[in-house]
Amino acid sequence: MKRVLSCVPEPTVVMAARALCMLGLVLALLSSSSAEEYVGLSANQCAVPAKDRVDCGYPQVTPKECNNRGCCFDSRIPGVPWCFKPLQEAECTF
Repeated sequence: MKRVLSCVPEPTVVMAARALCMLGLVLALLSSSSAEEYVGLSANQCAVPAKDRVDCGYPQVTPKECNNRGCCFDSRIPGVPWCFKPLQEAECTF
């Protein structure tokens, strides 16, 4: 008996590929909504000690609104500004 090869993938393979794509999309969306993510800023620029934070927002500012202002947002420490100015990265000059 001859065996015929098919170019059509099995339904389970198609479903597995779709599930992986959906999982990747969900993970990408979740990681992009993190409050400690600083769009356009490096993590080092937002590593400002709590006592040195300079307020950059207003009451009830959201992480996205704060970031759109070019500022850092970190709500983990109560009693200090959560939306604050980033550190300026030093430029190397020779």
